[in-house]
Amino acid sequence: MKQFFHQILSSLMAILVLASTVSWTVDKHICMGRVMDISLFSHADDCGMSSMDMEKSCCNDETFTVKGQHDLKISFDDISLEQQLFIVSFVQTYFHLIEVDSEEPNNFNDYNPPPLIRDIQILDQTFLI
Repeated sequence: MKQFFHQILSSLMAILVLASTVSWTVDKHICMGRVMDISLFSHADDCGMSSMDMEKSCCNDETFTVKGQHDLKISFDDISLEQQLFIVSFVQTYFHLIEVDSEEPNNFNDYNPPPLIRDIQILDQTFLI
């Protein structure tokens, strides 16, 4: 179970690093106030109205870009004292919540076995090999 949890957590962290380092570009083509086409990573297709000879074009293109993170080395010294205190207290709190007891309690140490009046295995001639 612990190994399965570790694999899931490492996969999620890898996806998070990939998503934070890739730049995302969303391109929208708007015609008469309505969104006609949305495209990721490429140019959105136009509706054909912009090619007509009009004095005032009714079409508009909008581009939204989210820059990816290029510097992934964040020093612990760059974090403020309040953030450091929060991180340390958060980790300490959740380490104690996940603590697993590896030893099962044995409740039979306090009890003696019942007295053996007759040896039933020898009487029935049943032996485990």
